[in-house]
Amino acid sequence: MFPDTRLRRLRLNPQIREMVRETRLSVKNFIYPMFFNENLTKPKPITSMPGVNAYPVKMAGEQAAEAYKLGIPAVMVFGIPKYKDEEGSGAWAKDGVAQKAIQSIKKASDVVVVADLCLCEYTSHGHCGKVKNGEILNDETLDLYAKTAVSQAEAGADMIAPSGMMDGMVASIRTALDDAGFKNIPIMSYSAKYASGFYGPFREAAESAPKFGDRRSHQMDPPNAREALREMELDLAEGADILMVKPALAYLDVIRDARIMFNVPIAAYNVSGEYSMIMAAAEKGWLDKDRIMLEVLTAIKRAGADIILTYFAKDVAKKLEE
Repeated sequence: MFPDTRLRRLRLNPQIREMVRETRLSVKNFIYPMFFNENLTKPKPITSMPGVNAYPVKMAGEQAAEAYKLGIPAVMVFGIPKYKDEEGSGAWAKDGVAQKAIQSIKKASDVVVVADLCLCEYTSHGHCGKVKNGEILNDETLDLYAKTAVSQAEAGADMIAPSGMMDGMVASIRTALDDAGFKNIPIMSYSAKYASGFYGPFREAAESAPKFGDRRSHQMDPPNAREALREMELDLAEGADILMVKPALAYLDVIRDARIMFNVPIAAYNVSGEYSMIMAAAEKGWLDKDRIMLEVLTAIKRAGADIILTYFAKDVAKKLEE
């Protein structure tokens, strides 16, 4: 008790604070999401995500190599095709936009390439699977995911990250990868992906807004936390190697619950809306961008995330180097 106990003793200078710090950010914790758009011939700024661009496929290698030189170990590839159809066939085309970007990146550097796997960027209706009479069909969509995963692995992807939230998607993808000779390709599943309002800027970047309805029939209901643990348990049983929670900031409790319950790597996606809020406030001078960026990412790691997907990855890498 005070005056014998004085916790401020360990806060009085930066050397002691550093020595007793409990949570440490490292650039090695990050995956940098990147957008490659078949319609572009030069970089296109994403207006709702200041500092983030969509790139033409021809720039994939150099852009990923730039992130790798900063010490970022992995990039997440999102592809935006020139043509879309009802099934999203561009997602598994051998010459698809994501496949070409992956091939280019693998030639340019040793960065780990994580391939996002969903159909919403590729379908004319903007939904994550096959649609009939306004319903997103679960089982019929699994075959499309399986084809896409094999195509991405054949292009050189080091990891597959299914984000569609279809029941059974991990088992379907794991079986397809194994049957195609890709037993060593890990799966990082978007296990607890919530139907969140924080995705708005991403949909501009990925050109993936649904043409009708929403995604509440398959993405998780935000009030539910116990259900997230059921999703994760099922994904592990189906063969997932890494479990993801998305978004991060509004679901720190879910990240912590996952860390306590599962003895596997936990990833968290610091999503577009979370990024854009900080950038917008910083542009108005209301917040110190670098300080808030580091505070937010530290909170995500402190909650239990081993891996953080974030659009701040390059900025943090430079800051940590300083």
